[in-house]
Amino acid sequence: MKTIIIPTDFSPGASNAMHYGIQMAQAINASVLLFHAYQVPVSIADTPIVLVSLEDLEKNAEEQMSSLKKEVAHICSDKTKIYSETKLGDVTDELEALCNKIQPFAVVMGTKGSSAAERVFFGSNTLTAIRHLMWPVICVPPGKQFGNGIKKIGFACDFRHVVETTPTHFIKEIIREFNAELHVLNVDHNNKHFKPETPEESLLLHTLFEDVKPSYHFIEHKEIEDGINDFTQKNNIDLLIAIPKKHKLLESLFKPSATKQLVIHSHIPVMCIHED
Repeated sequence: MKTIIIPTDFSPGASNAMHYGIQMAQAINASVLLFHAYQVPVSIADTPIVLVSLEDLEKNAEEQMSSLKKEVAHICSDKTKIYSETKLGDVTDELEALCNKIQPFAVVMGTKGSSAAERVFFGSNTLTAIRHLMWPVICVPPGKQFGNGIKKIGFACDFRHVVETTPTHFIKEIIREFNAELHVLNVDHNNKHFKPETPEESLLLHTLFEDVKPSYHFIEHKEIEDGINDFTQKNNIDLLIAIPKKHKLLESLFKPSATKQLVIHSHIPVMCIHED
């Protein structure tokens, strides 16, 4: 059975992503695994001092998870299987170990929370997870709801080394699970990124996805992120798929000084999938 892993720190930002993940799980008949990792807080001093006992940390984590699981079970009734797990350790390390064991359909996380602390810690954990996990990570912006589901999927593509780098299997799987349209998005300005091999690469990509009948959109814009952002908003794209290493979207998603970020301002979830 498919499983969606939803990490949580019990914050409002994490709660929003959790509800999105639950509704996604219900749409594709998947189970949900709620996950929380906690660490022993240590004071910053000449001699490190443990501020809370391990027993108290474990008890608190278990109590919060138990309460959350009951809340989720009430929402889902008996339609969706709900599991939970708490671990002592680094969030990304423990999440990676869990993914190795479960092999999830996706990991659903919030991008940032509402408070300053959430923006720093939960956003940082999401960024680290995207960098290290080999499974699809769906980043859910604050306030985003699953709504009517995923009907239109955008795939940001630069038409470079498409056969070697495109995670075709994962992309086709999510398209078929939601019976969604695939829209391939390529952003350029005055053919700045056009190469002699671009036509051949675009043909190779078409061959890879010929069976899902994608639509192609060539967007004229100076900035890749802004061009994608404009298109997704105007064309009601429900989910954007990006390959982190190729598009360098990771840093742009989380820079606090940026004013026009792809996810934060468009409220469009981004599924990050690493290169094949």
